[in-house]
Amino acid sequence: MNNSLVVVVIASGVLFGTPLLYAALGELLAERSGVLNLGVEGMMLMGAVTGFWTVERVHAARPLVLAAAVGVAALAGAAMAAIHAFLVITLRANQIVSGLALTIFAGAAGLSSYLGNDLHLSGKPARYQFQEIFPKSLRDLPIVGPVIFGQPLLVYASWACVVLVALYLSRTRVGLNVRAVGESPAAADAMGVSVPRYRYAHTLVGGAFAGIGGATFSLSITPQWVDGLTEGAGWIAIALVIFSFWRPTLCLVGAYFFGAFKALPFALQGHGVTVAPELFQTLPYVATIIALVLVSSRAARLRFGAPAALGLPYAREER
Repeated sequence: MNNSLVVVVIASGVLFGTPLLYAALGELLAERSGVLNLGVEGMMLMGAVTGFWTVERVHAARPLVLAAAVGVAALAGAAMAAIHAFLVITLRANQIVSGLALTIFAGAAGLSSYLGNDLHLSGKPARYQFQEIFPKSLRDLPIVGPVIFGQPLLVYASWACVVLVALYLSRTRVGLNVRAVGESPAAADAMGVSVPRYRYAHTLVGGAFAGIGGATFSLSITPQWVDGLTEGAGWIAIALVIFSFWRPTLCLVGAYFFGAFKALPFALQGHGVTVAPELFQTLPYVATIIALVLVSSRAARLRFGAPAALGLPYAREER
């Protein structure tokens, strides 16, 4: 039963959807504060390469090395996000242009590729990787075994992050301030809320989430480093935020849906069915185009639940 196509696709969809979920949660936090970040793909690749470098270079107990790798990946993603934040918040540059430039700078043909080649990371498996944490007896349970108990630690951590982000945005004073900054920065400023501070903080946290999402690829899904390892996952994450109506719980559902699409060709091949991989490789770009078209106008953004000030720079003197 656990080897049936449906169970394999669902279990693999959860795993493949996890990096999308991390990146989407980060993008959601940034967008809730009013910052559109199209540099997610570059941040994920930086997280992937730095996380893999950490497990190759740090010598310590396996849990400590993996924890350090996730931390370094988060810092790398946040560092890339800091560049974007400075450009769009302090200098008030166009957010779309800045995000695209950051993806080019750090992406598959940019800084992440240079680091991977210069540090000689390609062509070798990770010394340590995240593996299943539950005993085999639970993993072998029908259906729920591979889907629920057959996942690495990063999957369960992502579930906790969904709950925490949802509670943060809806049940805490700071979270409500974030939403106010994204909806009406002038009104939030009048209430004493620092718009630049909130936007900086949540853009950086969003970058950290993207870095962790990238490390999920290089330390769990495909425990190695190759150029372009994420294969457009950052673009799917951006589209996911829109398709989920800027809600963390729906991000989880959407991430696993896209993850299942990613896992489907591998599952079909395992069952003797050959599918052209190009069909599924186009999905990130198609999904992103559809999402951007859906929110191309201000009226459409408001109808879908987007923050009213998303993508709009703010300066106190312009009130």
